[in-house]
Amino acid sequence: MAKRKAPGSTGKGKFYRIEIRPKGQFSSFRVQDVGKKGGLERLAGHRKSGSWDTVSWLIAKDKADVVKGHLKVIGKKEQSMLKQIKGPIVHVKGDIFRAHPRNVPEAKKPTPAMKRAQKANIKKAQAARAKKR
Repeated sequence: MAKRKAPGSTGKGKFYRIEIRPKGQFSSFRVQDVGKKGGLERLAGHRKSGSWDTVSWLIAKDKADVVKGHLKVIGKKEQSMLKQIKGPIVHVKGDIFRAHPRNVPEAKKPTPAMKRAQKANIKKAQAARAKKR
């Protein structure tokens, strides 16, 4: 008996899935149609704390293209969704892609980029101070 294939793993679906947050953070899910039917859908997750957040986005295959392992969104309505995503949308397998959310939880701050910027700013201030002397 053949094992059931996971959704999106075969690449034969109608949508590309862009995973933003791990589904283990959520207890229940709801799909919301954004804009016209069938073009863009948001999978929202409900946390145990009671808050809702975006788990992943579903984009119709005619609204996006795969270029060198990255997803490029074509549709104008769909590009507005990219404001919630930081960095490239990288291919995982089949129709599944992964990206990072724009907002970072306070518990994960300062991020490595923030630490680098702080060090650079300190060095600039020290150089400016040394110049005055």
